[in-house]
Amino acid sequence: MPARAAAVWAALDPLVAAGRPLRVLDVGGGSGTLAVPLARLGHDVTVVDPSADALATLTRRAQTAGVGERVHGVQGDGDQLHEVVPAGEDGGSWDLALCHSVLEVVDDPAATLRELARALRPGGTASVASANRAGAVLARAAAGHPVEALALLEDRDPAPRRAARPARRRFSPEDLLALVEGAGLQPGSWRGVSVVADLLDATSGAAPDAVRRLELALAESSPYRDVAAGLHLLATRP
Repeated sequence: MPARAAAVWAALDPLVAAGRPLRVLDVGGGSGTLAVPLARLGHDVTVVDPSADALATLTRRAQTAGVGERVHGVQGDGDQLHEVVPAGEDGGSWDLALCHSVLEVVDDPAATLRELARALRPGGTASVASANRAGAVLARAAAGHPVEALALLEDRDPAPRRAARPARRRFSPEDLLALVEGAGLQPGSWRGVSVVADLLDATSGAAPDAVRRLELALAESSPYRDVAAGLHLLATRP
């Protein structure tokens, strides 16, 4: 487990390591970075992703890991999830739904989270992770790009003259909580993802175990979590 993801896995661990197989929906899960480790723990994972190439990689990765029968790829978009993951009259049947690094790029983040909530069974859990605006601002500033940092601070495209490609969104904790609550989910406390891991991994040669322990210590404490590269929270469908 990379040190930068330590806080996410620590939050998920009580759910996924409890010994009970779960039905997991991974929206935008691509090539299986989360799906394959979860399948190794005995869970049945369906990945919905718009990229056929990513899903092909997912299939190969799952087969190589010996969990091909527990990993399923479906091509589709997060904000149109109902088209590929039908729900019954009483709602969905998924125990856990993942939405990691997806809200930054989908056409409609609010619609995507509403679709995710609909797919969950009552009492099911959503795991939502996104880029953190404050962390992005500081990263651009530290890299010597103050104009781009100011644009991110003001929620503007930091490179408007780029080729025709939409700018990635960044979220504040308040933004993310509002989206989750607007989807009808009950959020828990949020945590920072990669408070220092990216910097330490790149420049210090620090021992990975020590970086992981530091990440876990900082992930739920302000002011440290406020400037992390990413945000993560778990939310429950009532």
